[in-house]
Amino acid sequence: MASQEQVKASHILIKHEGSRRKASWKDADGRVISATTREGAAAQLADFREKIVSGQAQFEDIASRYSDCSSAKRGGDLGPFGRGQMQKPFEEAAFSLGVGEVSGIVDTDSGVHIIKRTG
Repeated sequence: MASQEQVKASHILIKHEGSRRKASWKDADGRVISATTREGAAAQLADFREKIVSGQAQFEDIASRYSDCSSAKRGGDLGPFGRGQMQKPFEEAAFSLGVGEVSGIVDTDSGVHIIKRTG
């Protein structure tokens, strides 16, 4: 029987040239995304993560401004989800975090993410 375990998480997604869909709410034609390397995207996220964990910035504010996911309009909030609902690397990272913790960089077919477990 499948586990009913769920987590609640928010994320910041930065898409790059290797992302499966090279467009987002803030880059409809994908020009910026197609010109962004995975390394460049990861460096941008690492900088955001440093600002968040040091208290210089709020996760939700960075997500609202910079995330390529449509969840940006909710401060990156993805709501609750169970196992098997997200791409495997994302799921594993989200379930491994304690509430309030922010992940390191997580690679998926969508791009690179940092994840904050909120519940």
